This record gives sequence, C-alpha cells and structure tokens, in this order.
Amino acid sequence: MGQARNRLRLEVGLAILSALLFVATVLWPEWIEIVFGVNPDSGNGSFEWLIMELTAISAVVAIFLARADWRRLRSQTRLRQPHE
Repeated sequence: MGQARNRLRLEVGLAILSALLFVATVLWPEWIEIVFGVNPDSGNGSFEWLIMELTAISAVVAIFLARADWRRLRSQTRLRQPHE
C-alpha cells in the first residue's frame, strides 16, 4: 500500500505542477523566453500554445490517474478495517 500512496502523491504533484505551468503560461506567456533565454517560435506565440496544450493535457491525465488510485486505496482501506 505504501507504493500506491507514493504513486498517488506523485500524480497529485504532477497535476498541481502542470496546472500551475498552464496558468503561468496563460497569464504570462513570455516566461518561457525569459527563463530559458530562447525564442523558439520567433515571437508568434505557437510555442506558448503548445506548452499550454501539453500542460493542460498532463494535468487532466494526472488528475484522473490520482482519482483512480485514491479510490483504489480507499476501497482497500475499507476492506481491511474490521466490521462491527
């Protein structure tokens, strides 16, 4: 059960990180050029759109994976508890 909890923590962390990167890119698209010192799309914004799409997709996938693991852990915990 410890490995499943660690996986759940990782999925939740990935979901949070992806969501934060998505919001940061929506609100401040130039952060990529400033942080990494490159301008891969020559200022047309296509790279920012790609980053927004990828971070949104990864956040949604991580949320669904975390939800499935959380439900699985919860049902296993219920099965292990003695019934009164």
